[in-house]
Amino acid sequence: MANLWRTVQKWLIKIISPPTTGAFSVEYQAWRTHFLWQRLRLWLWIGLICVFTFILRDVYNFFFPLKEFEKFPSILRNQGLMINLAILLSLLICLALHKSQFGRRHPEIVFLGLSWSITLSGQIFSTIKGFAVPDIVTWTLVFLSQVTFMPVYWQMHLMSQLGLLIYYFGVNTTLGLKVPLSNQTDIYSVTLVLYLFWFCLICNIGVYLYDRLQHSEFNARKELESANQKLKVAEAKYRSIFENAVEGIFQSSPNGSYITANPALATIYGYSSPEEVIDKFTDIEHQLYVNPNRRAEFVRLMEQQGIISEFESQIYRRDGSIVWIAEKAYAVRDEQGRLLYYEGLIEDITQRKQAESALKVFFHAVSHDLRNPVLGTLMVLKNLLEREGVESETLIPVSRSILERMVQSSDRQLNLINSLMEAHINDVQGFILQYQAVELHTVVAAAIADLQPMLANNQVTLINLVTADLPLVNADPTQLWRVFSNLIVNAIKHNPPGLLLTITANFEGDQIYCTVSDNGLGISQEQRKRLFDLYFRGGKNHNSVSLGLGLYLCKQIIKAHGGEIGVNSGSAAGVTFWFTLPVK
Repeated sequence: MANLWRTVQKWLIKIISPPTTGAFSVEYQAWRTHFLWQRLRLWLWIGLICVFTFILRDVYNFFFPLKEFEKFPSILRNQGLMINLAILLSLLICLALHKSQFGRRHPEIVFLGLSWSITLSGQIFSTIKGFAVPDIVTWTLVFLSQVTFMPVYWQMHLMSQLGLLIYYFGVNTTLGLKVPLSNQTDIYSVTLVLYLFWFCLICNIGVYLYDRLQHSEFNARKELESANQKLKVAEAKYRSIFENAVEGIFQSSPNGSYITANPALATIYGYSSPEEVIDKFTDIEHQLYVNPNRRAEFVRLMEQQGIISEFESQIYRRDGSIVWIAEKAYAVRDEQGRLLYYEGLIEDITQRKQAESALKVFFHAVSHDLRNPVLGTLMVLKNLLEREGVESETLIPVSRSILERMVQSSDRQLNLINSLMEAHINDVQGFILQYQAVELHTVVAAAIADLQPMLANNQVTLINLVTADLPLVNADPTQLWRVFSNLIVNAIKHNPPGLLLTITANFEGDQIYCTVSDNGLGISQEQRKRLFDLYFRGGKNHNSVSLGLGLYLCKQIIKAHGGEIGVNSGSAAGVTFWFTLPVK
């Protein structure tokens, strides 16, 4: 018996509480439960008023008998008021339960209790008195009002109907009760069964269709709300980008006025707000550009290419000062190809222009005041060393060894000047690489061959493990030669004679991993942090007169190739420089 009850209980819960996954989302389930709870309150009050009107009818009938009740059994005429009062009491209990926390969480249970308290009260009373009463009017009012006010959970409506019909047909048939009416004695007839069947079926189909429609509309509304929320987030994000961008963002009309502008553009032009820019510039050609022809050139390039980049011009700011700007823009057209407006970015490049001008002066000074004198002195010293015989000894007042040291010193000074100029050129323009398919082992071999005298003088043992079976790399062989050469020279300069050097290159994934390792003095953690900085020189370099450009240039070269460079070292256990190169 206990197992049967648990099975029935699970079945009831399954029918009363529809699934919350799949077609019925959790959010819709919550909305539907709240909808049922709200409508249930309205139905309760209408039910109370309705029952109260029938109580008034019964009171009137008690004092002034109505002819319509003459055919009813006397017991029903006399006890009708008590039945309606019992129904009224049950409705009040349901109303109190509805307002409780339990009623908020389980309105479907309150619904069934309310429905059965109305439909079964008269049936139970009739059963106790020994007869059956088909109260079609009450049943129709209850089921129809339920469908009208609470058209959700068709399973719940079916449960309320089945509860009544099972009691009426099942209990009355089991007990052998009859209907105490002159024109009907059986508890059922074909017409009654067909009426109840079709009435309940139509009610439940209506509830199902309405519930389904509500579900579809709920999902559509949620999707619309989600789309609107995403749109608001995207709008806020792009608005933030627009408002906080470092570059000026603009839209300008073909006739030469600004449609939109962001705060950065107003700052570049010297105005306090974008609105001032939009109001001020109605003729960009003559109001903005120092050279009015720049606007015509801007329009011409747009007509030809549809997009421009790094369009540099001088403009007037609000205070009359002149600055340089670079424009990146494109033409926006409609579906028919008609030009709507220009849209793009503006960057203030005044400092860059000033730096380029200063750099030209710097190059001129270095070339004229430093490089040329050193080059001239070097030519004279080499010319003196090339002379032979007694005459040369007469003409040279110093020994040959001194002249050779002077030549070496001049060579070092010339190399320093060239490296200094190259470092500053690359800072402004970036490395210009001559790409080609490169076999890495040939580059390494060439660098080692060129440094052979230095390796011999410093008693360096060099192990080259770079093989010929490596994939090709798309690179500038001259610049890669400089990287290997600089790393080898750097190791020799910062360590005592007798150094062991090892060069490796391995193919890993989509890149080649190269190392230049030594067993020398090592470097500290503090030095590793600044090793690739411009002009940084290690503290253990005792004999070098370099400016600290070698490793800086290595980093710039590797970065220009799309790779990375770094160093691994203990404080006193050798150094391993590594870098990566993408394969061809």
